[in-house]
This record gives sequence, structure tokens and C-alpha cells, in this order.
Amino acid sequence: MTRKRLSFRQLLLLAFLLIAALLGGVAVRAVFTFDVLMQRSLGFSARTLQLNGVAQALSERSATAERAARQSLILNDALLRKRFADSAREAQGLVDGLQPADLPPALAARWRGQMARIAQLMEGPAETALDRERAVAAEFRELDVLNVTLAQQMQAAIEQRRQALNAELDTSRMQITQQVIGMVVLAVLLAIALGLWLARPLKRVERAIVGLGENRLDQAIEIQGPSDVHRIGQQLDWLRLRLSELDADKARFLRHISHELKTPLAALREGVSLLEEGVAGELNDSQREVAGILRQNTMQLQSQIEALLRFNAAAFEARQLKRERVDLLELIEAQVDAQRLQWRANQLTVQVEGESLTTRVDAEKIGTVLANLLSNAIRFSPARGRILIRLQQHAQIVQIDVQDEGPGVAEPDRERIFEPFFRGQRQPEGAVKGTGIGLSIVHEYIAAHGGKMALLSGTPGAHFRIELPHVP
Repeated sequence: MTRKRLSFRQLLLLAFLLIAALLGGVAVRAVFTFDVLMQRSLGFSARTLQLNGVAQALSERSATAERAARQSLILNDALLRKRFADSAREAQGLVDGLQPADLPPALAARWRGQMARIAQLMEGPAETALDRERAVAAEFRELDVLNVTLAQQMQAAIEQRRQALNAELDTSRMQITQQVIGMVVLAVLLAIALGLWLARPLKRVERAIVGLGENRLDQAIEIQGPSDVHRIGQQLDWLRLRLSELDADKARFLRHISHELKTPLAALREGVSLLEEGVAGELNDSQREVAGILRQNTMQLQSQIEALLRFNAAAFEARQLKRERVDLLELIEAQVDAQRLQWRANQLTVQVEGESLTTRVDAEKIGTVLANLLSNAIRFSPARGRILIRLQQHAQIVQIDVQDEGPGVAEPDRERIFEPFFRGQRQPEGAVKGTGIGLSIVHEYIAAHGGKMALLSGTPGAHFRIELPHVP
């Protein structure tokens, strides 16, 4: 059973939803926490106002009760006695309504006992009223002290609650801050992890496209990942197979057409030879000249066909790299030594500059590149000229420069110098005419290594530069 793959878009949306859920969860929790704290703050404010009102009302009721009690004792007035009883009852209700957290029970009991003693003093015969009035006044002074103590206790309770609320606010703020920071860090890490995980298939797609561009058609392309990226991988592999087929078709076509051309060409060359030998009769000077032209053109055509086959073989071999660790300086010196007879015969000086540098390349193909460039430099250099080969490294790039003191490349030819079978205007006098595929093969081999080949300007002679990626 084939496991269903999610698309890149679906995975990306899922990642965004997951990150949004994390951050949204923290935000909702913060809102809920602050809402609870706000409700507690409002309750605290209301309770503070209530306690302050109780303290003020208790003081007022006590003062009213004192006036009514003392006046009723002096005047023996029942209405004043009733007013005292009502004020005392209201004050008692205020004290009874206080919670233990607002007022210590022992202090509340003391207040009730004080009020009970005052109530007892209100009872007695009329002849003791003045004595009882003085006792009541003393008891109310004690009650005023208790009222002040009660007010202070309520203020202390308010302050304690305020401090507890502030501590809870600070704790909640710290917890929410830690949660937000933790969720942000987690979201960032999750985003980075998901980004790297989702980018891996795209990196494989990029490497596959680069491989196709470098004609590495022998490596199958299989990309695991989201469904749409997996389909792209399948399409790229189909493209690889199609390019392989087209490449094979091109090679077969070249071999076939070359074979088909060689047969009549051989017959044509044989016929021209027979004409020049006089087998069909002696030729006059004009006829002999025409036969010579035919012979020369058939030889040139045969040379071009063979060059075409060599270029096709080189283009195919460029895709079959056998990388190994190679000391480029030793490789350069080996190629210089291999062509020592040629450059000495022209009285040339070949100078190699640079330090030992090891990288992973196909030694045979890079050797062919160096041999072709050195051969061209020898061919175009004047007698007693100098050829400079410089090896150096810049960051992750290996750079090889080959520079001669010849006539250089004509300006109109610079853009086409690496085209197959192109021969520039400035050819050395008396030299055998080249096929024009040497620099094309050089360009193919360097491109197969993922490097660049350039013809630089601004220097005397021809100055070719090779840039290869440094692979330790």
C-alpha cells in the first residue's frame, strides 16, 4: 500500500499552523491570566472601599451611640435610649460583617465585650444615672481606642492584600514572560527545523538540475519528500533518461553519418589517385590541377570527419569523470615535461609558478586540458618567447592561468574561440592548419568538473584562465 505524501504547500501550511497554534496558545493563556488578575484587582479595590467605609461608619455609629447613651442617662429619655440601642446594633452589625481576614477574631471579641459593658451600664436605677454616665463616657473612650485599633487592623489587612496581589501580579507576569519567551524560542527552533527539513528536497532538486546541466546522466534521480517535490524528481529523472536517449541517438547518428561519408569519400580519394596516376589516360596541366584540388579537399574532408568523431568521443567522456586526489602542481609539471622537446625546439621558456595544491579531479582529463593549452601556447609563441603557467587558490576556487607572448586572439574571434571546429584569424605562418576542436574539448572537460574556462583580455598574447571548485 502506497503511503500518501503531503504536498510542499500542505506541509508549509501545516508548519505555519503549528507555529501559530503555539504562539496563539500562549497569547490566549496570557489573556486569560490577565483577565483573572484584573477581576481580582477590581475585587480588591471594591473591598478596600468597603473596609474604609466600614471604619468610617463604625466611628460615626460609635459617636452617635455615645451621644445618645450619655444624653439618655442624664435626661432619662426613652427615645434617646432607643437611638443608642439602634446605633449600637448597627455598629455591632458592622463588626459582625467583617471577615477574619479583615479583623482578628480576638479584637472583634474585645470590641463586642466593650459594647456589652456599655450596654450593662445603661441599666440601673435613676439615682445612679450620673455615676453611670461618667462610667459610660470612660467606656466609650476605651471603645474609641478600639475603633482606632480596628481601623488600623483593616488598613493592615488592606496593605497585606495589596502586597499579595502585587506579588501575584509579578509572579504571573514573570511566568507569562517566560512562557512567551519559551514559546517564541520553540517556534523559532521549530521554524528552523521545519525550514531545514523542507529545504532538503529542494537542495536535492538543485543538485539534480546541476547534474543534468553537467551531463551526469548516468546517475538516477530519486528525490524523497513532499508529493509535489517527489513528482518533480520523477520528471527530472524522466528528463535524464530522455537526454541520455538523445545523446545516444546523436552519437549513433554521428557514427552512422561518418561511416556513410567515409565509404564514398574513400572511393572519391581512390578515383582521384587513379586520375593523377594516369590510369585513365594522361592528364594535361589544367586537369592535373583540378585533380590536385580534389585530392586536397577530400583529405580535408576526411580530417574534419575524424575530428568530429574525436569531439563527440571527448564530449561523451567528459561525463565519465573519475575523480581522485591530484596534486595539480605535479600534474602541470608533468605536462610541461612531456612537451619539453616541442618548446625547446622553438627556444621557448616555460615558467611554472605556484605551490603544491591537492584537489579531487579527473587527472586524465585535466591533464588533457593542460596539454592542449600548452600545445596551443607553444604553437603560437614566437621564437625565444615565454610561456607562464600559474597555479593559485582563492577561497574555494582553484585558478590556473596559461599565458603566452604570441599574437593573441583577434577581437572578432574571442566570443567564438571555444566553439567546435572554429579556427581564428591569427594562425602561425607555416604551421599545419588545426581542426578547431582542441579548445572545445578543453571547455567540455572543465565544464564537466563544474568549473569555468575564460579568455582574458588586457594582456599581450593569449591568456586563458581555468577556475575549478576546490574539493579537498
